[in-house]
Amino acid sequence: MKVEIWSDVMCPWCYIGKRKFEKALEQFPQKDRIEVEWKSFQLNPDMETDPDRSIVEYLIEAKGITSDHATQMLDHVTSIAEEVGLEYHMDKTVLANSFDSHRFIQFAKKNKLGSAAEEALFHAYFTEGKNTADHDVLADLGTKIGLEATDVKNVLTSNQFAEDVRKDVYEAQQVGARGVPFFVLDRKYAVSGAQQTETFLGALQKSFQEWEKENPAPLLTYAEGDSCTTDGNC
Repeated sequence: MKVEIWSDVMCPWCYIGKRKFEKALEQFPQKDRIEVEWKSFQLNPDMETDPDRSIVEYLIEAKGITSDHATQMLDHVTSIAEEVGLEYHMDKTVLANSFDSHRFIQFAKKNKLGSAAEEALFHAYFTEGKNTADHDVLADLGTKIGLEATDVKNVLTSNQFAEDVRKDVYEAQQVGARGVPFFVLDRKYAVSGAQQTETFLGALQKSFQEWEKENPAPLLTYAEGDSCTTDGNC
């Protein structure tokens, strides 16, 4: 059964939601039958990459709030991240347009490394304070998850996977995602936001029960021959 997750690299709740979902999946008996696909979503497609501008300055301007309020917001999400084992350094966050990082994810997905790419990007952005719009940074992350740096740079200096990103963004609108993280299970059930692990587990159980009814395991036709059985008879 497929679970699609729309997220953006610059979304702190997406990394938290990833951890909570992973904990639910770990508890799910049929986890080996779950296919997770990460989907692109841009919270601010017009954002200009600016390593010299702080996240506090961005929040003050974007949300019209005070510096104290912005700091409180960042402290709150940092404390929630700690509860799921994540270490956020929001003061080091580099404001970066996420389009190229999404193209990087799409390239990684093609090589069955989508989840690894998401994890690497989230850690680079929130923990290490790296510029995730920088092609050298993305190439370095690529090598860490099993991609060739040259291949990553070739993708990023071209227009490859741009349409894949736009397609994901369009699909997000079709399934009703107005924010991220947004989890869609078997294209029937949706979970919005970084919900508790129990909520994710319940959604997995319900959707999988229905999916399994519609996709029963095939009955095998086989010929019998000499063999050994679990009771020791050979």
